[in-house]
Amino acid sequence: MLDPSAISQVLDLLVPPIRDHLQNDHRQRPYILGVSGLQGSGKSTWAKALTDVLNNTFKINTRTVSLDDFYHDHDTLRAIRDANADNPLLRTRGQPGTHDEALALEFFSSLNDASRGPTLIPAFDKSRFDGEGDRVDESQWEAIPRAPRLEVLIFEGWCVGFQPLSDEELVAKVSTAKDAATEGPDVEMKTTTLATHQLEHLKLINDNIRRYCENFMGSSHFDGLLHLTTEDLRNVYSWRLDQEDALRSAKGTGMAREEVAAFVQGYMPAYELYLDHLSSRPFFPPGSNKAHVRVTLDNTRRVVGIRRCS
Repeated sequence: MLDPSAISQVLDLLVPPIRDHLQNDHRQRPYILGVSGLQGSGKSTWAKALTDVLNNTFKINTRTVSLDDFYHDHDTLRAIRDANADNPLLRTRGQPGTHDEALALEFFSSLNDASRGPTLIPAFDKSRFDGEGDRVDESQWEAIPRAPRLEVLIFEGWCVGFQPLSDEELVAKVSTAKDAATEGPDVEMKTTTLATHQLEHLKLINDNIRRYCENFMGSSHFDGLLHLTTEDLRNVYSWRLDQEDALRSAKGTGMAREEVAAFVQGYMPAYELYLDHLSSRPFFPPGSNKAHVRVTLDNTRRVVGIRRCS
């Protein structure tokens, strides 16, 4: 359960720029708040809590949309997997390159154009095709009406806020990782995985992130960013194990420890490549008055730090 005081502290930093945007943006464009978080950090829970408080306490009309709902349909996901059969990062959905960028671009274009009709929110059902997932038929998508005006759109996703590396930076990171590669005492829960991946596979993901940022997920497309992070990447495993234990208690099923390890390690290369930048520098360019708020969590997801980055 989230600490209400932590939500309050975050909103103390976010509400003033939100109100300023709503007063001064004459295009009637909603304030776009990105929410980025490691696997298991609780980003969906945070997004919901922020939405509830903004709606109910501040009376600011707010909706949440997830990057997950922009996955390609099942057939396209399988085609991507088959076309990249030797790339373990694209065996399942999740990585940049498995989302429908044209759909995301259309969504944000519609959202930002007050002259158009309601904006449809895509939906993806992860349970279909034995967990491979598929897009929900458009007839079942929710719509965001033009009236009352949507004032805040929270866009949450695990790689929101990641920014591409130059080719030189990418090569340097991978080379350093390969030089330092060792087998730790708990290989199953390792946080150094770059050495196990081919450079061209990582470059493909990096190129995909570059395109995402150019089209809909870069600093020019967002008005604010909330970043949930931790000082120890091993906590990601603990968080995910806790979630699976809770799922097992509630529904009788959940991933085993080795399955959690494999799942998290699918995302670890991106954490190794991009988290340093997001955790040490502001997401927005120097001189920007946009709010980048960083929330640091411990191994129990307790908030141990909240600060605005500038």
